[in-house]
Amino acid sequence: MFDWLIVGAGFAGSVLAERLASQRGDTVLLVDRRSHIGGNAFDWYDEAGILVHRYGPHIFHTNAASIVAYLSQFTDWRPYEHRVLANVDSQLVPIPINLDTINRLYGLDLTSSEMEAFLAARRENIAEVRTAEDVVVGTVGRELYEKFFRGYTRKQWGVDPSQLSKSVTARVPTRTDRDDRYFSDSFQSMPAGGYTRMFERMLANPKIKVILQTDYREIRDVIPHRRLIYTGPIDEFFDFGLGKLPYRSLRFEHVTLDRPQFQPVAVVNYPQTEAFTRITEYKHLTGQHHPKTSLTYEYPTDKGDPYYPVPRPENEALYKQYEALASRSETLFVGRLATYRYYNMDQVVGQALATFARIQKAHAEDTLERRAAGP
Repeated sequence: MFDWLIVGAGFAGSVLAERLASQRGDTVLLVDRRSHIGGNAFDWYDEAGILVHRYGPHIFHTNAASIVAYLSQFTDWRPYEHRVLANVDSQLVPIPINLDTINRLYGLDLTSSEMEAFLAARRENIAEVRTAEDVVVGTVGRELYEKFFRGYTRKQWGVDPSQLSKSVTARVPTRTDRDDRYFSDSFQSMPAGGYTRMFERMLANPKIKVILQTDYREIRDVIPHRRLIYTGPIDEFFDFGLGKLPYRSLRFEHVTLDRPQFQPVAVVNYPQTEAFTRITEYKHLTGQHHPKTSLTYEYPTDKGDPYYPVPRPENEALYKQYEALASRSETLFVGRLATYRYYNMDQVVGQALATFARIQKAHAEDTLERRAAGP
């Protein structure tokens, strides 16, 4: 009899498995239908011996010292500040848009205050900001929206930005200085040995049993367990009884080149006519030295594993119906897919730790009884 069956060995499931085993002494069966732990953060050494992220680049950044402290139990860190370029009008320019972006794109020599005036003259007055398009045209104007955002967003989400929630583009800042970092968080680093090594250490507790390449539905009625934590798609848990929640997926094309470097930064976005959205070169992320280099081309698609909940009002309304079903269940739903939200990695860790705190409070008596019973 396991104390917990946890579905999904990504950040949410792995953090909870680790906490339940190390802090409560609970036994955990962690099940994933993929062939590896780590969820979408899984990385591995490809045939050339280059450390690659199988599901596209995962850059760890956070402002939460408590989350850094927690993960630092399982990894050392390599400082890394992420910088992204966009291939626009046959030029590589910084994204998010900053002072250098505008000056390079238009052949200007603006100061920060002059850039603010430049943008102010182009912004559209949006009475009520509701959509992803509203956010951008109300910030940088129609021309920059067309150059940087519309094509990329249509490729990424499969619909026009005018049909998506404002949350899609509200995450991307516009700067009037020369700060070319993609993120501004106080902590920006990569796990020194890679994400998979970090997950291996997290799940090394002997009270955790991991089963891969297994759908939990095949074993939930066979292997006894007291409680269930689910981190997969919430609509799938309820057998799509209220309808399918839309997700976007990605197709990854991994390529190794017989040259030491392909592009000047880890990620270059392609927001215009190319079928792919971005190219990632991993050695920039990992600091690895190697005579060859490995890249990933990303092609958004509706087919494949669910990655991104599609933020539209009708999808949120359907999720709320599933959420109501979940609230009447004894199962705990944690993570991006189970709560139909686009979370960064640190946010998923934070949600898992908060869930564990609630478990501790709700099941404190179990812990006291176990301690009183002894070994």
